[in-house]
Amino acid sequence: MELLKGKTAVVTGGTRGIGLAVVKKFLENGAKVALLGSRQETVDKAMAALKEENPNYPVIGMCPSLSNPEQIHETFQKVKEAFGSLDILVNNAGVSAREPLYDYKPEDFNRVMDINVTSVFVCAREAARIMKEQGGGVILNTSSMVSLYAQASGCAYPTSKFAVNGFTKSLARELGKDHIRVNAVAPGVTRTDMVAALPEDMVKRITAPIPLGRMGEPEEVADAFLFLASDMASYITGEILSVDGAAMT
Repeated sequence: MELLKGKTAVVTGGTRGIGLAVVKKFLENGAKVALLGSRQETVDKAMAALKEENPNYPVIGMCPSLSNPEQIHETFQKVKEAFGSLDILVNNAGVSAREPLYDYKPEDFNRVMDINVTSVFVCAREAARIMKEQGGGVILNTSSMVSLYAQASGCAYPTSKFAVNGFTKSLARELGKDHIRVNAVAPGVTRTDMVAALPEDMVKRITAPIPLGRMGEPEEVADAFLFLASDMASYITGEILSVDGAAMT
């Protein structure tokens, strides 16, 4: 059964890791997808991989500045022109840093907040305007386990993800009347390219406290996005769904 048949989705940060897994999962379930990346090079690489897997996938790729309202307006209008609607937005793009407070530069803090928070606001506002006209839609945000438990260094990242949670819950209350559901997925340690490159002993230390005894796979996180985007979650809004193997609880 194709859970998203006839739907159009935009996925930011869709060129690799969890974002690319979400793009694939949505395409496999009947959606038309616009994947957004930070550079044309990474967008082209992701598009080539998807087309190699299935030349008939209805997918397009673009690389606007996510915190630029004019570029996002233009991009989302192109998505509507290409696919006829915009039903699902996945705000997945994000960056992290681990510097201690004493060494954290204000410009680095602002960069994390710009990509992880401001871009979520800009993209959600533009998508919500379209969805309201269409009679409804779904906005999904990528949070993190550190939005619930914080981390010992790199304060900007957990700060940004706490903000994403508050934004998610606030929008759910505000946009419910317009039939727009808003939820977030909070992944734990997930086997992305960055984590896969870590030494085996470090991976063992990272996974040791996780009750399920392993890190998550991008596809498992993508399943959570698929569920929340589908009609199976038609009465779920304002939730932060943890996909972390009960880590840190």
